[in-house]
Amino acid sequence: MVGAGPAGAASAILLAERGFDVVVLDRAAFPRPKLCGEYLSPEAARVLDRLGVLKSLDAAGAVPLAGMRITAPDGTVVTGRYRAIGRWRPYRDHALAVPRETLDNLLADRLRALPVDFRERVRVSDVLIERGRVVGVEATDASGAPQRFRAPLVVAADGRASVVAHRLGLRRPHPLARMAFVTYLTGLADAGDVGEIFVDPPDYAILNPVAPDRVNMSIVVPLAHGAPFSERLDAFFVARVKQLPHLARRVAGATIATRVRALGPLAYRVAPPAVGGVLLVGDAAGFYDPFTGEGVFTGLRSAELAAETATAALRSGDCSVAALRAHTRAHHAVFAGKERLTHALQLLIRHRRVANLAAHALARSPALLDVVLGAIGDFVPPGALLDPRRLRA
Repeated sequence: MVGAGPAGAASAILLAERGFDVVVLDRAAFPRPKLCGEYLSPEAARVLDRLGVLKSLDAAGAVPLAGMRITAPDGTVVTGRYRAIGRWRPYRDHALAVPRETLDNLLADRLRALPVDFRERVRVSDVLIERGRVVGVEATDASGAPQRFRAPLVVAADGRASVVAHRLGLRRPHPLARMAFVTYLTGLADAGDVGEIFVDPPDYAILNPVAPDRVNMSIVVPLAHGAPFSERLDAFFVARVKQLPHLARRVAGATIATRVRALGPLAYRVAPPAVGGVLLVGDAAGFYDPFTGEGVFTGLRSAELAAETATAALRSGDCSVAALRAHTRAHHAVFAGKERLTHALQLLIRHRRVANLAAHALARSPALLDVVLGAIGDFVPPGALLDPRRLRA
């Protein structure tokens, strides 16, 4: 297992619980900071409960979010709630906001409690390929000493900068060129039980209260606008907030508590492996630009799918490309609808008039807004938004 973030830790936990010998390698030492919107959709709680960390997450102070408040470019405000929609019910009636450092460390603690060979500060540098299949990885430990790890199956969960995907030549650029700026606020008035989204094309911003008097604030802008200011992130961030009038009024009086960090380009594609012996999980398999930051759920759910494919492959002794292609098919079946929905949301984000019209329509139909939020929150199938009969039901 390369990577011990949510996708890697979840994959390792699930495989270890099924009796497989698992080695987990991560270049970091936990706990470690991680740039993130720090939002967990309602269905993420189901996977985290399955992994045995949900109670610990609650005890660590994860903040329940009952819904999302969205402010359109013209100032129209709509608020949706996570609730049962007919037969579709969230695992919990709320999402969670929690620092990634807390989440990742709890998952790392769960790894340490299992018979897993968890090695921190081990940097993977290359993959080992023999006879057209991956048979392991090369790495260096904290002292710089080279190491080799061989395995019948390598699960690459090493994030957006995946060494495995890069070495296999799988990463592809994406036309959606955006950049995220992230910091924390203190002193934000009325930071309650909902996350907040401000749409103001070409930008959008998200506020997630992750702890008492601590709010994760993210602004996503076109890459071409933000990249020239990579050496002046704080100045760019402050100036950009002033250009978003509804956001600027909302955060007036709050204090930026940490330095601004940036990440971009956000979106990229990753082709399926053309060799056997390897699975890509989480951000290592590609990233689009989730509107509400539900990427952690995607990583957790893809780990569940990968564990199913890995279990079948390892027990049959067949880790060929053909056998592992089951993961690609399962991933497409589960996430294709969500990807189409996210593309549609990006259309709203890019066009001011369209965003305003959508907000007006949702203001007239709060029930429809809850369905949209349920689809974004991963417990309502996105196809329900396209099927009037299902919506009426």
